[in-house]
Amino acid sequence: MGSSGDNHKIAFEKDGVFLNTSTKRAHDQDTHIPGVIRIIEKGADTVLEWTPVGESREQSQFLYSKKDSSVNGASHTEEDVFDPGYEPDWAVISTVGTRSRPQEDVRALAQCPGAHSKWAFSISLSELKSIRRNKPGLGWSYLIFISKDGISFPALHFHAGGTKALLKCLCKYVVLATSKKDCRLYLICSHDSHALSQSFDELQLFDENSSDLVSRFIQDPYAATFGSFSKVTNFLRGALRPPDGPRHRPLREIAAGVDLDQQDEPGFEVITCQADLGQRPTVQRQETLTATEWGKHLDSQGRVRDVEVLKKKIFKGGLCHSIRREVWKFLLGYYPWDSTAEERKVMVKQKTDEYFRMKLQWKSVTEDQERRNSLLRAYKSLIERDVSRTDRNNKFYEGNDNPGLVLMNDVLMTYCMYNFDLGYVQGMSDLLSPILYVTQNEVDSFWCFTGFMEKVHRNFEESQESMKEQLEKLALLLRVLDSALCDFLDSRESGNLCFCFRWLLIWFKREFSFPDILRLWEVQWTGHPCPNFHLLVCCAILDSERDALMNSNYGFNEILKHINELTMRLNMEDILCRAEALYQQLAACAQLQLSVQQILGLAQDTTPTPSSGSSMGSSPQALTPSQMQESELTDSALHSLPDSSIEILHTDDGTIESTHSP
Repeated sequence: MGSSGDNHKIAFEKDGVFLNTSTKRAHDQDTHIPGVIRIIEKGADTVLEWTPVGESREQSQFLYSKKDSSVNGASHTEEDVFDPGYEPDWAVISTVGTRSRPQEDVRALAQCPGAHSKWAFSISLSELKSIRRNKPGLGWSYLIFISKDGISFPALHFHAGGTKALLKCLCKYVVLATSKKDCRLYLICSHDSHALSQSFDELQLFDENSSDLVSRFIQDPYAATFGSFSKVTNFLRGALRPPDGPRHRPLREIAAGVDLDQQDEPGFEVITCQADLGQRPTVQRQETLTATEWGKHLDSQGRVRDVEVLKKKIFKGGLCHSIRREVWKFLLGYYPWDSTAEERKVMVKQKTDEYFRMKLQWKSVTEDQERRNSLLRAYKSLIERDVSRTDRNNKFYEGNDNPGLVLMNDVLMTYCMYNFDLGYVQGMSDLLSPILYVTQNEVDSFWCFTGFMEKVHRNFEESQESMKEQLEKLALLLRVLDSALCDFLDSRESGNLCFCFRWLLIWFKREFSFPDILRLWEVQWTGHPCPNFHLLVCCAILDSERDALMNSNYGFNEILKHINELTMRLNMEDILCRAEALYQQLAACAQLQLSVQQILGLAQDTTPTPSSGSSMGSSPQALTPSQMQESELTDSALHSLPDSSIEILHTDDGTIESTHSP
């Protein structure tokens, strides 16, 4: 459009753009400052800047960088800018509050004269994370620009139009990813997209002309992974790689833990040859643990004897259904293994009181309070929607007036009170459903669920480090077990193992039938025969499909489609036999490298543990709104469940009975 000197080219310019200095909804004319918005090419960088009318572009007071979190000396986040009605679908309690940073972190470029010059700002497009626009038909069009650091700039109102032209111009430099369910939100990604193996916490991509399921996976793996990969299109090929770069990090590179050009650096164990694993043993499953056998493991006072022997029996054969209700409480840490029957009765009463105190915290919130608590409304809406579609084909949950649905809803809402840091994230209803089905008791299911979440809460952390670590460990195991399969996946740009994401996230809940999941979970809860046995289950599934994948010469799309179509078709007993055989094969290998030994618990893992959010009992870091499922929370989302209540009856034996009433 023009040049501004100093090799700076103005690619877009629009006047009549008013900056709103207030975070309130009131349209006070004094809070709207007229100005000009520009997109300026500055050599290799492109910036977006706004300046008040009559002030030159060189007088922008602040240049935003990742160290900046202030505009006009005040800290702003997405919660306290204009349009406080924005409710992120996966909002979490830990997002309450604003970030403050030292004033000296703000880099002033120039002292601008004039009363309004202090509001001028400039930000590189590479630092933009997202853009929000107003609801259609409600006054002037406005945009809110949000940085990658979560800092929101004041709303810019386009009194003379121009928002579409601005967004169209931005598309020349970045990808604008439009949410299918929240058309007001644009997520920003550079054209040279990172590989999928690096995208879990960096890419927020959504192609506005495609309903392709894999593009939704890239935008939000936590939401899209619950869907189907069967509608894969060639859009993914362009989305996963830069024009002249690789689409993924090869499995051989992941297995080594370093880039190929860094393999000579010290401190890494690089796979240079295939270890001789020997012949894979044949493994047979055993009979399930019966009620009679369970009783033999209890002493006269109700303590469990020979716990490790018992766990091995459960691992080898699972439990008969009649004793799951009791044994799961031990496996999930609700009951201590060394507790007596009398001690457990006392503990149940204490845990029951504790549960209902937490439940009362959200049950006692009035409608007036709820109107001012956007986070609580967000939780209720998301939980109600997820509960309404979780395992509805199971008789225990079928029908709209089923009390089991209300119990699931109440347990998940109470968990939000129990774990403020994590709250509710999509997928938790999948983890609770089998537990509630087995215990058929609100209080017992809650405390068993918290025990399960202690094992898997890192899957839902904001950094997603746990998911990436698990995928890298899986890649290492697979490379050692079957290098030919790894080479094949690498050659088909599937070496990132993205199709395993859902398996790991919710422990294969969507891959096996409901009865099979009960068996698979109780087997994995024993901790036998090794840590990370779930990774060997992944390897076993891939091993079972090895010939189908390689002999059919599948390409990238066909591999994803084939893996997705395995849902409900896998033989759980066969997979468990394969997984155990793989472990025995690895454990018997004398040349097994140290990194694999550490994954399987055959050698001490000396990897430093992060200071927070990593240990089993530490508080997890909650997901940010931009990483959550991006559908707008409106009143229409509350249709999932009818208005209902649960009457809780305390019985003499400490159990809870629930009756449903309209």
